Amino acid sequence: MTDPDSVFHIGRIGKPHGVKGEVSFHFTDDVFDRVDAEYLFLQVEGLLVPFFMEEYRFRSDTTALVKFCDVDDANKASQLTGCEVFFPRQLADDDGGEITWAEIVGFSITDHDTGHDIGTIISVDTTTINTLFEVRIQQGGTALIPAADDLVVNLDRKKRTIDMIIPEGLF
Repeated sequence: MTDPDSVFHIGRIGKPHGVKGEVSFHFTDDVFDRVDAEYLFLQVEGLLVPFFMEEYRFRSDTTALVKFCDVDDANKASQLTGCEVFFPRQLADDDGGEITWAEIVGFSITDHDTGHDIGTIISVDTTTINTLFEVRIQQGGTALIPAADDLVVNLDRKKRTIDMIIPEGLF
């Protein structure tokens, strides 16, 4: 069974496209293309199941049409509609490129000045002029922390931690 911490969310499967088993894939991170991945994990009935891709083509900046192995007709493709799509962290780590917002979800944040564990990133809000980490804090509840480059002291992909300067008065 695949460990949920070994993957990160990158999108959702939409409706079937045509009659030969293609599906629309609405993605928030194109990491599957940057690292030339052979497979993606789909969440099927609560389990992460690997699906190997025969081919894909981009339809827009946020949608691709994907043909998975052994999904050969519209009926099989329709069974995948609504499945959440995840990408293996190990393949993203091997990319060596810049880390993406989707990949950061699940990282823990540590206060650089005190060394205290602040909490875990549960989402990244990029809808405002300043990007914000939504963090489930140790004391309970959530907090928004600015995701400014000048506040990040160290980011460790392997340990999945971010050492940050926490703005005074935030907590």
